[in-house]
Amino acid sequence: MLAWLHLWLGLTVGLVFAVVGLTGSVLAFQSELLQAAHPQLSRADLPALERQGQALARIMADAESRGIRSIDLPSARLPAWQAHAGKGERHYFDAATGEPLLVRTADNDLLLWLRELHTHLLAGENGEQVLGACGIVAVFLLLSGLYLWWPRLASLFVSLRWHAHPPERRWLSWHRSAGALLLPLLLLASVTGVALVYNQPVRAALRWTLYDGPEVVPPLPLAPRGERIDWPAVLRAAEGGLPGGALRRVNVLRGDNALVAIRARAAGEWHPNGRSMIWLDPYQARVVQVHDATAQDAGARISEAMYPLHGGFIGGRVWQCVVALAGLVPAFLFVTGLMLWISQKRRDARAVAATR
Repeated sequence: MLAWLHLWLGLTVGLVFAVVGLTGSVLAFQSELLQAAHPQLSRADLPALERQGQALARIMADAESRGIRSIDLPSARLPAWQAHAGKGERHYFDAATGEPLLVRTADNDLLLWLRELHTHLLAGENGEQVLGACGIVAVFLLLSGLYLWWPRLASLFVSLRWHAHPPERRWLSWHRSAGALLLPLLLLASVTGVALVYNQPVRAALRWTLYDGPEVVPPLPLAPRGERIDWPAVLRAAEGGLPGGALRRVNVLRGDNALVAIRARAAGEWHPNGRSMIWLDPYQARVVQVHDATAQDAGARISEAMYPLHGGFIGGRVWQCVVALAGLVPAFLFVTGLMLWISQKRRDARAVAATR
């Protein structure tokens, strides 16, 4: 029964697993591919913080009309301003001047289309939920495959041997050997992917299990005053609010709350955009509250490690390549599983023909 369930889930959900894995392999290098496709986003060095503040002021002046919600500061990984608007639209601006450079959407950019396929199956929130369910099934496939393969210790190395002939033995040996040898990587990619889809319940479960303290509470809203904001001074104040950290993302002021919230990456954080927060009064360029993500309890830190582990953002180029390799394996398992099933069907057909 378990073998039958493993087979048919693998031939159905396994296809989704393969597509998500292949797109993930490409997206592991999305920053490099983006700059290769759009050289105008690259530059040799980043401008000083004062110059960046002046560029930010220019971007903020038109942010509302462009539908921009938040803006990523230039970094070594992407040395240009990246602004996030509705429906996944992204705007790019020169790091030093704030001059518009590029607008990307899933309709005009292959990388964003692949990202939408990888994260939402091109179906928005509904696609994300389907993806989460498929991720849970993928974990079951990996664990059930391990159970079906598990050999006696004396035959461990024999069971991992790859065979060329006959076809049925070839596909079986390739399928189970690749799955067994790369199981830790596949489980890590699958579990972290599911955790990203179900981020809030997973985070709550981890915090409850590990007895975390209460979540950080943002400061009270600040009433808008219609005064000019000195963005270079705001960035200087924010940088001083988290010594040793790097400013990563600025929210666009909206509604009745004039507080500026800036995401930052504290020293030691794995997340590429950081999960630390700095809230400021922009009119006085004064820090109101700081949340250092590295000072959180274990459950919250584990929850926030899921994305950098899944996306290959830790361990430098080595882990990035490992993540890309892991993304290729589900397609290999799907193809070898499919070929094994076809070989078995052909064998059965020959056996039936021989009895006639």
